[in-house]
Amino acid sequence: MKRIAVFAVFVLLFSVLIAAAQGPPKPTPAPELKKLDYFIGSWKTEGELKPGSMGPGSPAGKYSSLESCKWMSGHFFLVANSTTSGAMGQLVETAYFGYNTDEKAYTYDAFNSMGEAEHFKGNVEGDNWTWTSTEKMGGQTMKARFTLTIASPTSYTFKFEIAPENSSNYATVVDGKSTKVVTAKAKGGAGTSTKK
Repeated sequence: MKRIAVFAVFVLLFSVLIAAAQGPPKPTPAPELKKLDYFIGSWKTEGELKPGSMGPGSPAGKYSSLESCKWMSGHFFLVANSTTSGAMGQLVETAYFGYNTDEKAYTYDAFNSMGEAEHFKGNVEGDNWTWTSTEKMGGQTMKARFTLTIASPTSYTFKFEIAPENSSNYATVVDGKSTKVVTAKAKGGAGTSTKK
């Protein structure tokens, strides 16, 4: 009888050790992240920085950028690497899209070669994404709003606006259009061609 009791205790302890070794359950990505699949791939953007939008004497004019988006291992963050050239010179940026389940909001955190860090919260309704943030610009607190409208499976339009903290009078800083760069096999199965 003693041997059966000792064996039972041994089996119980062994089961507890196995369970402890496995650790807590592995976290899984929020289902809301699935909507970010739209942005996977390479995108070409053409936009325009509005005159005086960032204050007197601020640069203005056309710009273009190339961006590549893919999921980070684990599928919790979509990583976007971009290079922009035009009105403000050349800019390199890495951004992370995610989803905060506690706040029920999408997140966007970007870091660029001008030493800037941006942090936005966003939501999506149908084909419209809206991202908002509060930032210091020239010693003044400003509200920032980025809106994106999906026009097709391979294109979207966007607008970035700012307003003083206590105002709802937004001014457009930049607007433009992004088009997905689709690479397909050429006839005969060799080479590639780019469609926009």
